[in-house]
Amino acid sequence: MSERILIIEDDPRLANLIQVYLVRQGYIVDWHNSGEGAEEKIHQLNPDLVILDVMLPKKSGFDICRDIRGWFANYILIMTASEDNIDEIVGLELGADDYLAKPVEPRLLLARIRALLRRKQIETEKDNSKELVIPLNNKTLIFDNLVIDGENRKVILQEQEIDLTTAEFDLLWLLANNAGNILSRDDIFSQVRGIDFDGSDRSIDSRISRLRRKLLDDPDNPSRIKTVRGKGYLFMREGDSH
Repeated sequence: MSERILIIEDDPRLANLIQVYLVRQGYIVDWHNSGEGAEEKIHQLNPDLVILDVMLPKKSGFDICRDIRGWFANYILIMTASEDNIDEIVGLELGADDYLAKPVEPRLLLARIRALLRRKQIETEKDNSKELVIPLNNKTLIFDNLVIDGENRKVILQEQEIDLTTAEFDLLWLLANNAGNILSRDDIFSQVRGIDFDGSDRSIDSRISRLRRKLLDDPDNPSRIKTVRGKGYLFMREGDSH
């Protein structure tokens, strides 16, 4: 069955170009042209991926992303005409899975879509086979007051469940499974994004920031997920000191 993509974009020319291009690639593509009614459309169609413009009439893409992230489990790709990377940071902070700046190069858009949907396919296959998205030696990892349940994809901190997006869980899963080892951005991108690191994409950094906040890890002096300058990120094992 072909994956369904919903484009939420108020520019009819751009939306039509993207829709025609993606249909030719074998996707089912729908289009909604306003922030108004966008959430209802997402509810109705439950697409595998939403391409969400930021500057929309009635309601911004940021507001839509924030409001649907609590119940929409599939992927959100933000698009914006702004050249300021603050839009990228805001979008990722609100739970978007990826980000592209306009003008969008069709082949790059297709590559990002395929990378996201490939992750969904892997997750579905693993769920069906009762295996894990990223193989672990143990199905539950415990670090002091932090419990990461890989089988049920849940995270418990201080006996309280933490709400993580799919992308955030995948990143934490990978880091925790390699506790005590430094993972480069190349390592992380190839595992959780399915694409090579281009040297400028900041989505992983933004997700690390969100994870630290949700894990109550001091961003100025993190004790759980450390940044190793020039090398990458390190998830600390109990008793480690670096």
